[in-house]
Parts: sequence; C-alpha cells; structure tokens
Amino acid sequence: MPARPARKVPASVRRRDPDRTQAEILDAATREFAERGYSGGRVDEIAAQTRTTKRMIYYYFGSKEGLFVAVLQRAYARIRALEQQIDVDHLDPVAAIRHLAELTFDHHESHPDFIRLVSIENTHRAGHMGKLDGFVKLNSPAIALLERILKRGYAEGVFSRRVDAVDLHMIISSFCVFRVANRHTFGALFARDMMSSRLRSRYRRMIGDIVVTYLTAPGAD
Repeated sequence: MPARPARKVPASVRRRDPDRTQAEILDAATREFAERGYSGGRVDEIAAQTRTTKRMIYYYFGSKEGLFVAVLQRAYARIRALEQQIDVDHLDPVAAIRHLAELTFDHHESHPDFIRLVSIENTHRAGHMGKLDGFVKLNSPAIALLERILKRGYAEGVFSRRVDAVDLHMIISSFCVFRVANRHTFGALFARDMMSSRLRSRYRRMIGDIVVTYLTAPGAD
C-alpha cells in the first residue's frame, strides 16, 4: 500500500503557537457548546471568536465531534488534576475525604460550563465519550484516590461502613452537580437560590458532613 502523503500544515498554523491556538479554540468551544449544546454549537462561531478559521480548527481536531470530545477531555482532566494535588498521605482519612468533597463542591461551583457539558453529553447517552477509550483512563485516578483514602480509614478504624469507591464518588458528585445543574428549577419550585453566597458555607459543610457521617456511622457495615 503506498504511503499516505503528509498532511500539509497551513501557513497560518505555522506562524502561530500551536499550543496557544488550540487552547484558545478549546476555550471558545467550551463556551459555545455549553451555551448551545453539541447540536446547536457552530464551528464557524468558534472560529470567529478565536481569530482562526474553520479549516484550522478541523486541522487540529478533525471534525466538530473531535472538537467536542477534546472539550470534554480537557474539562474532566482539569478536575482530575486538582484531585491529585490533595496530599492524602499527610491528612487523616476523615480530613482527606472531607477535603475531597469540598474540593469537588468548589470546582463545580466555579465551573458551571463543566456541569452543562456533562448534562449535554448525557442527553447524547455518552455517545461521544464512548468512542474514546481514554476517558476511562483519564478518570480512573479519581477512583484510585478514593480507594486510598478508604483503605487508610479502614486500617485506622475510623471508617465503619464498607463502601465501593465508585458509589462514594457518585454521592459526592450528585450533590455538587445537582446544586449547579438544577439551580433554576429548584429555585422556581422552592424560591431558594442554591448558589446564594448566604447559603454557600452551609451547603459546603453539608456535603462534607454527609460523606463523613455516612462512612463513620456507628454500627455501619
């Protein structure tokens, strides 16, 4: 089979910093997809916001779907990187698990686009994630971190309830995602703004208390 000819790099690409250009494209694409969804997001609009061209975007990401997948990858990679900064070996297990819950709370609050992107991908039944095996590898460190904390907690006798790390991840994520994703409907139903600064410390403490109490409840198995 003859060798495939090398793909010609557009001159405009060579003149710019490729890493910076891709980061700018991903920033604009994050805003566009979070606001309009995957189906409604327009590559032309993303190009207009980044002083690039549609051709350049396709050069870097292959297609609109490839760009959306890259946006999702970066969004997940950022929270996974934050989690890995927790020095769990120098925190007692209770403090470590509370810190992780509070970090998730802080991240989701300050990154509403991440929550919208996750919601959009769920409407597509994770069809874009499912085409890339790397998502599993990208997110496995989050579960490994939880398992390390749980293992220490059991060994030191401070955690009494045996729990699967994925289930614990679900508990933390469900509270933190719900608060951001359902802010408007919850507010319309109950006249309460879950993102209010007046309530923030209460809700942040609440998710930590939920997780710690669940793991340390007397008589739990």
